[in-house]
Amino acid sequence: MPTNELTHFYQDLLLGGTAGAIVKTTMAPIERVKILFQTMKSNPKVLSGEIQPYKNIPDCCRRVYREQGLRAFWDGNLVNCLRYAPQQGSALAFNGLLRAYTPRYDPKSDYWKDLATKLLAGGTAGAAANFVCYPFDFARTRLASDLGETKTFNGMFDCLSKTLKQGGLRGLYRGSAVTIAGSFVYRGGQLGLFQQIMDANPYKKDKGMVVGVCATFLAATLARTITTPFNYPFDTVRRRMMLDSELKASERLYRSGMHCFSQVWKAEGLKGMYKGVGPELVRGLGGPLVLTAYNRVQFWTRGW
Repeated sequence: MPTNELTHFYQDLLLGGTAGAIVKTTMAPIERVKILFQTMKSNPKVLSGEIQPYKNIPDCCRRVYREQGLRAFWDGNLVNCLRYAPQQGSALAFNGLLRAYTPRYDPKSDYWKDLATKLLAGGTAGAAANFVCYPFDFARTRLASDLGETKTFNGMFDCLSKTLKQGGLRGLYRGSAVTIAGSFVYRGGQLGLFQQIMDANPYKKDKGMVVGVCATFLAATLARTITTPFNYPFDTVRRRMMLDSELKASERLYRSGMHCFSQVWKAEGLKGMYKGVGPELVRGLGGPLVLTAYNRVQFWTRGW
């Protein structure tokens, strides 16, 4: 690998990771509510009748505050930053590296070839980043989906160690296949479509803090909005599968990703697959903010 490409790779890793950690901390309360709402129908405490399910998002917010306090809205945020910073940074860095070594096509004369290479690079980068960082993603979901006043886990290390002890490495990577598939769709759409939209953006070379930044943010938001409906069911399935990872295979609610999908669809229909999508659309503004910061810093420092 040439020295300049290696330098850019590490710069992208640092830039994407730092921006991602800041945005994740800001959006943590919204993401906590989204995960609770998304997974509650598969939560053992709800299924056993120990905890009543949330009626709606305001009810979820009130009960979390009353039962666990204000700080609970940031439960799992540390592990989320430990996950998201390297995951987001490595996804952006891998994408940049793959784009440097994949064929370049004219977006005007070879539109579909150009789009396909961008989607493939973004999807591959996202899949690789998620596989590496999956244990942190697992711990984040388990900590954020904990209901009631009595905690199942006392922090990240307790969550990981208990899961490894009771479910082994397979338990820790439960739902990873669905996650990687969803990440391929999400990152491929987010990064690939963003680059395609930016190629058609007449203000992409504007160095101003208003026009250039706003145009880039709108492009990133559009790319993510288009991608979310396709990716969200993968997110629902993977998070629900994580909830019983420490149990023996015979005691788990879902046997596989396909079994989880079919059971959720049978019991809750299409609405169940998109539970919590409202907060996700608000929280999802963090992704375009990271992508905008990454793109603009690249442009200001490297000219591209």
